[in-house]
Amino acid sequence: MLVLLPPSEGKASSGRGAPLKLESLSLPALTEARETVLGELVELCVGDEDTAREVLGLSEGLRGEVAKNAELRTAGARPAGEIYTGVLYDALDLTTLDPAAQRRAARSLLVFSGLWGAVRVTDRIPSYRCSMGVKLPGLGALGAYWRTPMAAALPEAAGDGLVLDLRSAAYATAWKPKGEVAGRTATVRVLHAPTRKVVSHFNKATKGRMVRSLLTAGAAPSGPAELVEALRDLGYEVEAQAPAKAGQAWALDVLVEEIH
Repeated sequence: MLVLLPPSEGKASSGRGAPLKLESLSLPALTEARETVLGELVELCVGDEDTAREVLGLSEGLRGEVAKNAELRTAGARPAGEIYTGVLYDALDLTTLDPAAQRRAARSLLVFSGLWGAVRVTDRIPSYRCSMGVKLPGLGALGAYWRTPMAAALPEAAGDGLVLDLRSAAYATAWKPKGEVAGRTATVRVLHAPTRKVVSHFNKATKGRMVRSLLTAGAAPSGPAELVEALRDLGYEVEAQAPAKAGQAWALDVLVEEIH
């Protein structure tokens, strides 16, 4: 099972670890593209601060993020699972998983990123600020930039198993499963059961808890239909819609009674 996650806008500090080594990151087919984006981002942020802040969409209160980006090559690096914070990652709470579940997380979780393309939660990265919606000078929109390198790297990462796609729309632009990979991909919405409305903030929390449940239980569904059964066994109310034709993903709705 490969689980595709969005990153978090807020991130923990880099800490005092050894600096980034691009060649050590997972999905080595993305190394050249990562170097290009990193170079463009650092160049932007060592220049005019106001221009960088405008390009990155940062408020005055986040001015310090520009200086942080300028030092990405020398900043300390930590496992991505420790860098990403926020609602989904708080609910997932990787550090409190038992050792077996942590090993499953290391194998199955892939976090999409405007800067790195995608990383495993064990990949060591510095804290940064660069969303997939950013348009870097010389590269344009990062969602579009990443499509070609992702198309080469992600099918291999997906292997022949289930792909559970929990990304937000902005990060889904970087790679769309196609062909037979799409047929074993499941996308998820979280709906408030009484109203059938999509929940926003609590969408992330529910997805984090759901992934944690699968990891803790050691569930290994081989495809979307098996995923639906696994989630139901874990106490989730799930409605599933199989694809109408080949090359489309399954659509799963997870229904929640209380928004929390």
